[in-house]
Amino acid sequence: MRKKIIAGNWKMNKTFDEGMGLVTEIVAMVKDEYNGSAHVVIIPPFVHINAVSRMVSEHNNVFGGAQNCSNHDSGAYTGEVSAAMIKSCGASYVIIGHSERRQYFGEHNDWLAKKTDAVLKNGLTAIYCCGETLEEREANKHFEVLKAQVSEGLFHLTAEQFANVVIAYEPVWAIGTGKTASTDQAQEVHAFIRNLVKEKYDETTADTLTIQYGGSVKADNAAELFSAPDIDGALVGGAALQSRSFVDIVKAMK
Repeated sequence: MRKKIIAGNWKMNKTFDEGMGLVTEIVAMVKDEYNGSAHVVIIPPFVHINAVSRMVSEHNNVFGGAQNCSNHDSGAYTGEVSAAMIKSCGASYVIIGHSERRQYFGEHNDWLAKKTDAVLKNGLTAIYCCGETLEEREANKHFEVLKAQVSEGLFHLTAEQFANVVIAYEPVWAIGTGKTASTDQAQEVHAFIRNLVKEKYDETTADTLTIQYGGSVKADNAAELFSAPDIDGALVGGAALQSRSFVDIVKAMK
């Protein structure tokens, strides 16, 4: 059975006190209101990771994560944070290749492959992001783009290593725009990604892969998205900054 995962990416938001208040609310609400088996992942800025991970450590289905990591183990890389550092802070998940990292910081697939290696080397789970721009979608190049992102970033891994990867499909044109891919559009892409993995590895590896959808996910569209057979959760942005909206998305995963 595929693991269901709802992850909240805070991006560059929340001061320390604001973040601690939000985590306290989310943990209490998940405990009181959600009796499902999905993993809930809270992914704050780096400076909050240790505190968040400590706060969720006593809860079986709530985990901490990081928004990025270096592809280097250590060294003279001012401003960078290694996967080993993230692991030592108690986190379990790391986002790799978010569209904002690709767009604003020039991260390319070869670079992201090395970051994925660093994450897996340190016993963490990689949430590997992929997604097309509006121009690529309108030019009907989205499958070509997605195939390159997934294959160049991940297909150097063994099947055993790949078991510790989650893929998040985030159409760039739907991130923070209020636009959401229709359930049919999202399902089509998720099925395409799963088939790529099947062709590269085997049916078991593909069937057990968790593929999240991300892109303006909200409480009022989550249940419909989650009803699709190949959508196994969500990577949530703006709605993760409010406890009520985020937990309502979690509760939509039956």
